[in-house]
Amino acid sequence: MRTLREMGRESIAIYSDVDVLMPFARYADRAFPLGGKEARETYLDSEKIIAIARRAGADAVHPGYGFLSENSEFAAAVERAGLLFIGPGHEAIRSMGDKTEARKMVAARGVPTVPGTMEPVESLEAASKVAAGIGYPILVKAAAGGGGKGMRLVKTRQDLESSLRSAKSEAQSAFGDSRVFIEKFVVNPRHIEFQILADSHGNVIHLFERECSIQRRHQKVVEETPSLAITQDLREEMGKAAVDAAKSCGYSNAGTVEFVLAEDGKFYFLEMNTRLQVEHPITELTTGIDLVREQIMIAEGDKLHYSQDEIRKSGHAIECRIYAEDVYSGFVPDTGALKMIRPPEGNWVRVDSGVETGSEISVYYDPMIAKLSTWDATRDEAISKMKRALDEYVVLGVKTTIPFCRFVMDHGSFSSGKYSTAFVEDFWTSDKRNDSVEGRKGSELAAIVATSGKDSSGAGSSEVVRRSSWTDQRFED
Repeated sequence: MRTLREMGRESIAIYSDVDVLMPFARYADRAFPLGGKEARETYLDSEKIIAIARRAGADAVHPGYGFLSENSEFAAAVERAGLLFIGPGHEAIRSMGDKTEARKMVAARGVPTVPGTMEPVESLEAASKVAAGIGYPILVKAAAGGGGKGMRLVKTRQDLESSLRSAKSEAQSAFGDSRVFIEKFVVNPRHIEFQILADSHGNVIHLFERECSIQRRHQKVVEETPSLAITQDLREEMGKAAVDAAKSCGYSNAGTVEFVLAEDGKFYFLEMNTRLQVEHPITELTTGIDLVREQIMIAEGDKLHYSQDEIRKSGHAIECRIYAEDVYSGFVPDTGALKMIRPPEGNWVRVDSGVETGSEISVYYDPMIAKLSTWDATRDEAISKMKRALDEYVVLGVKTTIPFCRFVMDHGSFSSGKYSTAFVEDFWTSDKRNDSVEGRKGSELAAIVATSGKDSSGAGSSEVVRRSSWTDQRFED
C-alpha cells in the first residue's frame, strides 16, 4: 500500500471481523469487510474477495504472501474476472505448486534435484523400495504443500509406515491433497534461496541469494544476505539454476527459487515459491530495488527495468521475524492484546509491522508481529545493529521470539557463519533464557508503565476509541 501511494495509485483493503482495527485496514484508501473470523470464510474465500474487487472498481489484486497467494485456482478466477493478478500466471503457480511436477520440470532444464521420486508414492511397499534405494534418512513431503506441513523426517525403516500415514493425513488437512513424495534427507544442509524477477517478454534475472537456514518447524526465523557459505563462482552457478528453474515454467513476476546446499558444496533444487517472500526486505536493502513496485509494473506489462549485469548488491542485511511465540516452550504461539509495542528506530533499521499498541494477536491467523531488518556496510556491523535493535524492541502483552533472535545474534556459530538448518536442534534449549537482557527490559518496562500515569490496558482502551472515531469515516459497508 505504501508503494501504491508513492506511485499515485489507490489501494483497497479487505478485512475480517478480527482485523477491523488493524493498521493495514486503516491505511488503505478504502476498506471493505469480508464478514467472519475464520480464514476459510474470509481470506480464503475467493468468491467474496473477487466480488468485493468488482464492487470496489479495482483493476488488480495483490495476493500478499499467505492464504491464496499460491493458489492457482484463485489466480485463474481473478483473471477470468477481468482483473490483473499481481503475480505469475495460474499455470506457473499450478506447476510449481505441485512439488513432483516442479522437480520434473526443473530437472529437464538441467537444474540439480535432491535424489528421490519424481512421482507421488502410493503405497508403503513403494515407499520402502525407494527409501532402500537412496538410503536413510529420508524426507516424506506433501506433493501439494509447503511451509513444513505434511513433512516427516524418517531415519529408519521402522518409522516409515507411521511417518507416511501422518504426512498424508496432514497434507490432506492442510492442502486438500494427500499425495506425498520422497527425497533423500541432506544432513546439516544450508537453506539458500534466490530472488528472481521475470517479465512477460521472456526476460528473467536474479537478485542474489538469501540465507534462510535458522528455522523452527521447517519455517524460517532469521535470514540474511549475502550468505557466507556462497563463493562468487557458486553464486553465479546457483543464480543461473534459479533463472533456469523460472524459465522452465514460463514464469512471470517475482518469485523465489529455494535450494538446499550440502556440506560437500553441492546444491539441489528444493521448491519454487510463486509469490513475494516474507524476507524480501533484506533483498531490497542490499539492492535498492522495491520488489512490490516491480511486481506491479510487470503485471501491467512492462519489461524489466534492469538487466542481470545492472544488479548490484551493497553491504549486508539481516531479518529477524518477530512472532508471538513462547520460545521457552517449544515456540508455541501466544495470543492476547498488545498492551504496548515500541519498535526500535535508528539509521538502517527497518520494521515491517502489521500491529500496534492495542492490536490483538488472535488464534485465527499466523502469529507474526513484525519483520525486523538491519543493514550495514559489513556483516559484523549489521549484527551489532540487530543486537541493538532487538534490545530496544518493547512488546508487552504476549511472549515473542525476540529472546531467541538475540540468542542467535550472540551465538558463535552464527557469528562465524558456520551453521545449518539444525541450528535450533543443536544449540537452543528452554534453559537459554538471557536473564540479564530480560531483567534490563523488565526494569525498563516497569519504568515506562510507572511514568505513563496509567496502566497499559487503559492506554489500549483510549487508543481503540480514537481509532474508531477516525476509521468510521473511511470504511465501507
